[in-house]
Amino acid sequence: MINPYKKNAKLVLSNGIVFPGFSFGASGTAVGEIVFNTGMTGYQEVITDPSYFGQILTFTYPEIGNTGINFDDSESNISVKGIIVRNYSSNNSNWRSLKNFDEWLIEKNVIGLYGIDTRALVKILRSNGSMNGLLTSEDKDIETCLKIIHETPKMEGLNLSKEVSTKEQYFWQKHSETDFDVRKRYSENTKKLKIIAIDFGIKKSILNRLVSHGCEILVLPSQSSFEDVLSKKPNGVFFSNGPGDPSTVKEGIELARSLIDYGEIPMFGICLGHQIFGLALGGSTYKLPFGHRGLNHPCGINNQIEITSQNHGFAIDPNSLLKDIVNITHYNLNDKTVAGLEVKNKPIFSVQYHPEAGPGPHDSDYLFNKFVSLMLERC
Repeated sequence: MINPYKKNAKLVLSNGIVFPGFSFGASGTAVGEIVFNTGMTGYQEVITDPSYFGQILTFTYPEIGNTGINFDDSESNISVKGIIVRNYSSNNSNWRSLKNFDEWLIEKNVIGLYGIDTRALVKILRSNGSMNGLLTSEDKDIETCLKIIHETPKMEGLNLSKEVSTKEQYFWQKHSETDFDVRKRYSENTKKLKIIAIDFGIKKSILNRLVSHGCEILVLPSQSSFEDVLSKKPNGVFFSNGPGDPSTVKEGIELARSLIDYGEIPMFGICLGHQIFGLALGGSTYKLPFGHRGLNHPCGINNQIEITSQNHGFAIDPNSLLKDIVNITHYNLNDKTVAGLEVKNKPIFSVQYHPEAGPGPHDSDYLFNKFVSLMLERC
């Protein structure tokens, strides 16, 4: 017997497999790349991470929504197209909760599917790779769904960073509120380090951590030029995370190449910014089968290990990097993909993971201090 209080919905994969379930959140249809995140906490931060733009996200943790929504943890105004969970909680209980999870998804226009075997779905994605799919609460037959899926571009070749980047420059002054906050190291009279942050889909937590490490931040659009950056006379330049295929971000790659050739300004890149650095240095990138999306990825080199937060579907080909100009500083120890690099004899480095820990472990917060130290040496 069909429960009259549950609205039927379904997920259709590009290979024809169908997962029938039930709808929550917004109603309608969403189509995009189906990916999965293995984190056990931080669903609000994950859903609002711009790096997921254009994707439908599966949570491997079995119940999502039971801590509700607060007004502090969203990483941006951008959200995923849809989410898939085993169970979702319509009741929330947390001292910080200010809104019901389902209501928030409706406001964000995020379509939800629950009641399916998410373990089976993740096994398909791990075996066959991430693929496009369609999530719908509407009465669409399978043939129609497959037609829509096959007409939807795959992630390879998509420049999505220009869709999520700011259109106008803005200043950021908010700091992070954490137990490991380092603001006490910097007095109010200390001269702030001026950073230009190139926004390819930047997260609020990254900006907050830079401010907490004594920086003043001006955020610029992803298509900013070398002249735009130099005219601001920054102490450092930051390249942010973001969605899509890194090889398509031509303006960002050209900007990074020009700044690297200039070589006088400290630079730090995270995630997509890391991949852009690799491409600017003459390397190449490739699409991972199902990506790295979770909070417990071990990275390191020479018996030094950090547990890291990650969210990316592409990686730098290590064989494409010129060893006379680039050092690989970190590997992902699960699959030996490039997780960190630095330019020899220049104050430029990047990592594939997320040291701002929003959400995730704080092992890698020292990288912000490394960036600050490089700038202080040149002040």
